[in-house]
Formats: sequence, structure tokens, C-alpha cells
Amino acid sequence: MSAATTRSRTPRTPDRLCVEAVELARAAAEEAAFPGVVGAHVSAVAEGDRVVTHFFESKEPGYRGWRWAVTVTRASRAKNVTLDETVLLPGDDALLAPEWVPWSERLRPGDMGPGDLLPTDAEDLRLEPGWSGEDAPPPNSVVSTEMAELVEAEDADVTDRAVVPVRGSITSVAEELGMRRARVLSRYGLHTAADRWDEGFGAKTPMAQAAPASCLSCGFLVAIGGSLGQAFGVCANEFSPADGRLVSLSYGCGGHSEAAVMPAPMRPAPPVLDSMASDEFTLRPDTDAGSAAVSDSDLQAADLGHS
Repeated sequence: MSAATTRSRTPRTPDRLCVEAVELARAAAEEAAFPGVVGAHVSAVAEGDRVVTHFFESKEPGYRGWRWAVTVTRASRAKNVTLDETVLLPGDDALLAPEWVPWSERLRPGDMGPGDLLPTDAEDLRLEPGWSGEDAPPPNSVVSTEMAELVEAEDADVTDRAVVPVRGSITSVAEELGMRRARVLSRYGLHTAADRWDEGFGAKTPMAQAAPASCLSCGFLVAIGGSLGQAFGVCANEFSPADGRLVSLSYGCGGHSEAAVMPAPMRPAPPVLDSMASDEFTLRPDTDAGSAAVSDSDLQAADLGHS
């Protein structure tokens, strides 16, 4: 085994003069930062032959756990230690910024505003090639070179279709089915959209759990075409929280059309006491009703209001 191999495998011994140059390293760190921001000396690590890095605590607000790293060195057989590098490095418990995420992954629904342009990737998994009638894009397509040159040359109105297809042709059928586009939704795009819509207005929402019935039997549901029409529809009840939204057929709310049918009012029972009739009361006692005889003086007293 050679001496070089043995020397590379053994840990380096820090140079004594470089290790003792703590004040030189501190002065360099304070010059790069501000006075009072550089903290206590933490450690000295050998980076190579006669190369040592001194670490100091950082008291800079917002840089908790960071350390000032000052590297010093000296030439062979020289006693003067010189400054090599000063940098602020994060420690093991440093407060770091989150990992950078591309804008296309940071974008969330509702972030776009008026005038914002969101380009779609050519390899977007939500889309797949559609049937446009020919291999190349239509001449008036926004992805065609001819259309781009035309728009650049003059301020012309861009329409979706330049030529009306002949009725009964394959192109007209594709036009009616909505297939005459450069790209259409793929199965992955359909499934992700259905999962997203079902999460907001689906059977597992609290509103649907408390609903008297599902949207499948609601008269306010507007049916939609395509494969999504088998599971979704549009709510047309202005009092529903999902008015104008695409809702799952298993969704429901308190504004269900059949839940609004009120039961027939109950007819009240006839009154026990008739307050509209009058009762007759005799002013004179009936002589035939009692067992005791009534004298003439009693009848006169009754007429005068005396007992």
C-alpha cells in the first residue's frame, strides 16, 4: 500500500496555525455581515492540507440554525494565514425555504384571472388527439403556422371554423359530436374531472347526506350529453347551493322538486262549545220543576230582584 493511499484514508489533522486564526475568521465574517450578528465560534474543520473552515453562530433574524463559514489557508512553509472564503451556510436544524416548485405545479383552480394565459403542455395526460378530418391542423386553427402568420400580418378575427361541413358527411357527424378538434379529453382527463366534481357536489357531501332524495329524481336537473351525462347533470334550482353547477346524480339538497310538495291542510274539528248561539235563562222559577211549593210573596220578590 502506497503512502498516498494511506494518507488519503487517514483523517486530516487540522493545521495548527489555521486553527488558531479564529479572530481573523471572525473579522472576515463580521465584515461580510454586520457587527454583533456573528455569534460564538462553533468548530473548526479541516478541508485539506493547511485549509481550515471556522464556523460561527448566526444571530441574523430569520436565519435560525445558520452558520457563518470562513475558510482560511496558508502556503507551504509560510506562517501567514490568509483568508480564502466567507459564506453563510445552513446547519442541521436551519430554517430553510421550501423546495422550489414549478409554476405549472403550483397553479390551483381559481388562480387564473382576466387576461391570464395558461398554455397546455403538448404531453398533457388529460388530453388526447381528436379527429379533425386530416392529419394537419385546420387552416384556421390557432396551432397552425398559417393562422399565426395571418394574425401577425393583420388584425383579423379568428373563427373556429372557416368552412361549413357538408351535411351528412363524416366531417359533419364529427362536428355534431364535438370531435372535430385537434385534441379531446382522454379517459384520464374524464376521470380526474369526474372525481373533482364529485368531491364538491357528490354523494359524500354533508348536503347530500341530509337531502330527502337525490338529484336523479329532481325536476330541476338539466341533463347533459356525452359519457359524463350518465353520472352528472346541471342544477337549475335558484335556491339550491349548486345552482348552475355540475352535480352528481347522487347529490341532493333540501331544494328537491318533490320535497317541496306540501301536504294537504287538515280540516279542523267542529267546536265543542258554540259561542255564536244564545242560551235561555228563566227569570222566574218553574213551579212544576221543584218539590217545594212557591208562594205568591216569593214570586213578587223574584220580580223585584230580591230572593
